Amino acid sequence: MNTDFINLTAENLATEHLCCIIRSKKPHPGVEAKRQWLSDRLSEGHVFRKLNEKATVFIEYAPLETAWVPIIGDNYLYVYCLWVLGDHKGKGYAKSLMEYCLADAKEKGKSGICMLGSKKQKSWLSDQSFAKKYGFEVVDSTDYGYELLALSFDGTTPKFTPNAKNPKIVGKELTIYYDMQCPFVYQNMEMIKQYCDANDVRASLIQVDTLQKAKELPCVFNNYGVFYKGNFETVNLLDVAYLERILKK
Repeated sequence: MNTDFINLTAENLATEHLCCIIRSKKPHPGVEAKRQWLSDRLSEGHVFRKLNEKATVFIEYAPLETAWVPIIGDNYLYVYCLWVLGDHKGKGYAKSLMEYCLADAKEKGKSGICMLGSKKQKSWLSDQSFAKKYGFEVVDSTDYGYELLALSFDGTTPKFTPNAKNPKIVGKELTIYYDMQCPFVYQNMEMIKQYCDANDVRASLIQVDTLQKAKELPCVFNNYGVFYKGNFETVNLLDVAYLERILKK
C-alpha cells in the first residue's frame, strides 16, 4: 500500500493532477474549471488530499461555514467527497483518508464532521455505510429521501436550511443548479445545453457561483440539483436517457 499522500496547496495546484478525472495529455475543461474553483477555496480552509499517484483516491472537505451546501452549523467540517476507485479499493486508503480528516478536525478544535447522505445510497454521494462505521449518525432529514450524517464531538449537530427541506420552485421549465466544483459538471452542462437547443426544450441553467447562492438553494446539493415542473428531481448528473425520462413527466 502506497502511503504517500499530498494536499493541494496554492503552490502545487497548477501542476498536480485532480483525481476526479485523470488526464495525461489534453487539458480537460472540467478539470481546469475545478482547478479555478479550488484556487478560490484553499484560503478558506478547503482541503483536497489525495494519493500521490494517478489514481482516484482522495478526500475533499471544508469548514461548514464556507462549504457550498445548504447546511448550517457551528464549527463543523463538511465532507464533499471521499472516493477510492478501481484497483485501489480494499487496500485501506479510505480508512487513511477518513482518519486524516478526523484527526484534522480534532486538532482544529472542531465540533464534528458532517456529510450528505440518503435513505438509499445514491450515485455521486460518498459511501454512507462506511461513514457510519466511524460513528456518523443521521441528525437531520428531508421528506424526499436525503439525510444529513454527522459525527459530533461535543453533542451539537448541524442541520439542513429550511429552503433545502422544501424543494419547490416557481418555474416549471427544466431547471438545473450547478457549480464548478465537480469536474464532471462542465461537460454534462454542455451536453444538456446542446440537447435543449436541438429539441426546443426550455431550460434555466443556473450557475451557483457564490457561497450565499449555495446556502440559499431550494434543495439538497452536491454540486448539482435538478427541478422539473417546479419539483425537485435529483442531485445526480443527467445523461440523455435520464433527462428524457424527466421531460416525459
